[in-house]
Amino acid sequence: MLRRLTPLLAAAALMGLTASANAALKPGDAAPLFTTDAAVGGKQMPLVLADALKKGPVVLYFFPKSFTSGCTLEAHMFAEATDKFAALGATVVGVSHDDIATQIKFSKEECRDKFAVAADPESTIIKAYDAKMAMLPMSGRISYVISPDDKILYAYSSLDPADHVNNTMKAVQDWRATHKQ
Repeated sequence: MLRRLTPLLAAAALMGLTASANAALKPGDAAPLFTTDAAVGGKQMPLVLADALKKGPVVLYFFPKSFTSGCTLEAHMFAEATDKFAALGATVVGVSHDDIATQIKFSKEECRDKFAVAADPESTIIKAYDAKMAMLPMSGRISYVISPDDKILYAYSSLDPADHVNNTMKAVQDWRATHKQ
């Protein structure tokens, strides 16, 4: 059963306390590299961004809280698109403020065993990507596409999860068109 948007998160959205409408990291900026605990398919694993980038671009998406309605919807949409991203050589990674125990469950139930979700309970990665909501420890909803040379290719910020998959897919397709395998 989906949890409703928590009152604190709903109030933040209404008051405009989400991450800025335009993500702070812009195309061409260096992507902060990180290593953290993540889960895929209900199993904990280390996630090293530099290693993922060796395989191709990474779609790094930040979401406020696992098991809330919008975040679950977004996870479902990314899960459905993961094979298309993989066909383009891209890896999908979700990040939230949740702990690893929550991400283990979320990866199995809502990410449908398709992609890794990283735990960032101290908001270290969230802050490095300027994805933190003002006055709250959690992230806003921001999606980045990072090139294998550690540069931001694309950034999109919107609390509405509807366009994150389509926009990042287009950015990866555009990158792939100029970077043949």
